[in-house]
Amino acid sequence: MTRRMTLLPVTIAAVVLLGAHRATPTVPATNRRDADTLHAVPAPDANDRANVERLERTLADDSMEGRGTATPGGERAARFLMREMKKIGLNPAGDSGYLQRVPLEVPGPQPAGSRGRRRSLVVLPSLADLDTVPADRRRHAENIVGTLPGADPALKQEVILVLSHYDHLGIGKPAVPGGDSIYNGADDDASGTVAVLEVARLLKRAGTPRRTIIFANMTGEELGLLGTSYFIAHPPVPLSRIVAGFEIEMIGRPDSLAGGPGKAWLTGYERSTMGDMLKTYGIAIVPDMRPDQRFFTRSDNYGLAQRGIVAHTLSSFNLHSDYHRVSDDVSKIDFDHMTAVIHSAAEAVRHLADGPKPAWHPGGAPQ
Repeated sequence: MTRRMTLLPVTIAAVVLLGAHRATPTVPATNRRDADTLHAVPAPDANDRANVERLERTLADDSMEGRGTATPGGERAARFLMREMKKIGLNPAGDSGYLQRVPLEVPGPQPAGSRGRRRSLVVLPSLADLDTVPADRRRHAENIVGTLPGADPALKQEVILVLSHYDHLGIGKPAVPGGDSIYNGADDDASGTVAVLEVARLLKRAGTPRRTIIFANMTGEELGLLGTSYFIAHPPVPLSRIVAGFEIEMIGRPDSLAGGPGKAWLTGYERSTMGDMLKTYGIAIVPDMRPDQRFFTRSDNYGLAQRGIVAHTLSSFNLHSDYHRVSDDVSKIDFDHMTAVIHSAAEAVRHLADGPKPAWHPGGAPQ
């Protein structure tokens, strides 16, 4: 999850719409009947928990070097995620198998006194634009994208996008000599990345959805939604076909304001019908109880929402003190909680794929 920041022009500055939570709308009887006919996601078992732990420990291991964008550790994580998508049986949806290559540039020197771009990475418009950049400033990273095709003749052209960001802060300077220097990002966002893979595996096992589901692990979120910005500019399907975005970020620990273990909250709950639809189906997802943090605007869902796609983020971040510190490591992860939230996420995505599509409330879409 990014800190509060003014996004680069590619994502436009946020207009935050806060307010009291809307009353739960009455769900039409036809929608309730749809819910009764959906395939259930099997309840989690010991094997599911073990797989969650295996994936989490791998992504948050020191060998991944903090999964920094355009670093060897980030590339190592991308290859691991690609192999896992292949193992699940998703169809590749990148420009190179499961990989969507993201061209990046290290900005050149800025004029004296300039308040220009940070000394960071910038997304280029296309892969071909790399040829216009001096070789020593060229960088690349990858989004990892797979698809579970829908089967309903009328709905399979519509897409539910399930996403996370797998990048974190890489390697930094130790706080004390000889101290830890690797920002493992176990909660932020190895936990959400594991969830995307596990939701894909659970839904693949549960059967064929009506709508198509695209599963994507994005790069460069911590640097300003870089991977998602490129994905939006080069989507595997036209953006008009994406009817909902469901991001998962920071679900590694319980949040008492969400109801404790096994529960999670949805950013921007009051902005659309998505949250109340999922509540009607009995899924353990509640409104974000910390609107002052503006979480809706601080993750990859926001870039999608700015394009008119109903997109929210599922989380159980409890404002723990390890956020963006080397202490965000796997020893702090509650695997029972995480496994339960992943099951709820899978149920949520199944309903989005098979049931009515969500819509913005009046005034709820970002301007």
